[in-house]
Amino acid sequence: MTQAIKAVPPHSQYIIDDEPYYQETGDEIALYQAAYDARIPMMLKGPTGCGKTRFVEHMAWKLKRPLITISCHEDMTASDLIGRYLLDADGTYWQDGPLTTAARIGAVCYLDEVVEARQDTTVAIHSLTDYRRTLALEKKGELVNAHPDFQLVISYNPGYQTLMKDLKTSTKQRFAALEFTYPEKETEIAIVCHESGIDEETAERLIQIATHARNLVGHGLSEGISTRLLVYTGQLIAKGIPAVAACHMALVRPLSDDPDIRDTLDATVQGCF
Repeated sequence: MTQAIKAVPPHSQYIIDDEPYYQETGDEIALYQAAYDARIPMMLKGPTGCGKTRFVEHMAWKLKRPLITISCHEDMTASDLIGRYLLDADGTYWQDGPLTTAARIGAVCYLDEVVEARQDTTVAIHSLTDYRRTLALEKKGELVNAHPDFQLVISYNPGYQTLMKDLKTSTKQRFAALEFTYPEKETEIAIVCHESGIDEETAERLIQIATHARNLVGHGLSEGISTRLLVYTGQLIAKGIPAVAACHMALVRPLSDDPDIRDTLDATVQGCF
């Protein structure tokens, strides 16, 4: 016996109850709010660990909308996004994918690192990002009209773009975009202190190390120390790990395997602590 569809999961499992901490760095909240009010799809661009995902979580909480996050990867197929037929003891049934679920319930659907997905997969989102706001379930013979509150958000790191891993122009021009970078010094100190529990002086020293590493981007480093790594380091220090050891563990070692770069960063750590 073939069943039409499994029940759509309740909104509650995708709702963010507690406010995610987010420190605004400009007017990105107001700009995103305006885009959501107009139901314009959004593209978030910026380096790894600079706060893109936290921003989406904060906005979903602020807008009181469910949030469905999909971490994209090169093996992801259109069926992984849209849905497929599955088999159980009662026969075959249709299982919505996360994109279809988001469109049905009016969630914010966040495709994280979208360039990691194959281009033939990302094409599947096109009909949801223009005036149609529809999603064709070709295998099921159904056309899903997106809920009025549905919004699609994608993110990627422009620093990792290649000819093989980039969005098609036809995809990019379906989105409005916000560009993220590492916060200004005082803002980043506040973030690191809040997220890790360390004092301002220690946070400032960590950011001095990060600033030095970020200046090496293009000169031996492909990307600088992220705010996320600074938080990890602060959390280790807050747990009683000596600052130098915490920096080696969470800042230097994850960033590079090049002995010269590591020696340079180790010397910076020693100088700051």
